[in-house]
Amino acid sequence: MNPELLNKIKAEVIDWARFIALFLIGFYVFSTLFYALFYIPSGSMRPTLEVGDRFIASKWAYGWSRQSLPWGAARLLPEGKGRIFGRIPKRGDVVVFVNPKNNMVMIKRVVGLPGDVIETRGGRLYINGDRVPRTFLRISRFRDHYGQIRTAQVYSENFPGKQRAHTIYEFSDQMVLQGWSPDDSGPFTVKDGHVFMMGDNRDNSNDSRSPNGPGQVPLENLVGKAQTVVFTLARCRREPGLDCPAGRLWRLF
Repeated sequence: MNPELLNKIKAEVIDWARFIALFLIGFYVFSTLFYALFYIPSGSMRPTLEVGDRFIASKWAYGWSRQSLPWGAARLLPEGKGRIFGRIPKRGDVVVFVNPKNNMVMIKRVVGLPGDVIETRGGRLYINGDRVPRTFLRISRFRDHYGQIRTAQVYSENFPGKQRAHTIYEFSDQMVLQGWSPDDSGPFTVKDGHVFMMGDNRDNSNDSRSPNGPGQVPLENLVGKAQTVVFTLARCRREPGLDCPAGRLWRLF
């Protein structure tokens, strides 16, 4: 091969390798410090988030910990080092976190802050002994991502001190584990340095209430605050009498 051509090819390969390396380093730093894209695999946050939604979470919202590192790199660092510039979430924030029991990345709504007493009675949520107000909106019938037709009561719920309400699903008690029901759980006193999480799909969410859930989540395990649904790949077939969520593109929480 012509030496001049060979040198040109080597220079081109080196330039591309340098570009790719710098791009990956820049992307890693950006997704550690600022924003990261996540995917919704289950219906536990319906109707706020649908299966297939891709959303952005801000990494800087609550400060940074080892869990801020993407691609599973947190396992390389020791636990219990706290957060840099740590801030406590607001009640009602939708938060990405790492399950302290199995290291699975999850997303739920913050219901309880340190010192709060959380309880569900007869399907109603109580915070510090006060029943959280909610307003009935409608009945929704839809086909879930398993192909089953479900009927949900849709409510608008408003946490104390939160200006904007959020929407939740309620079903009859169908998720019962050896006498346990999501509609009658607690009371739980939220420990210092922890938050209490619940899904908006109240009877179909493996959250801090559940014996098999993540329990109370340490602040160190918070990854970021959900900000915007960028787009969704979810599709549903239009059927008479069934709701089918419209496509979502750049929808703010």
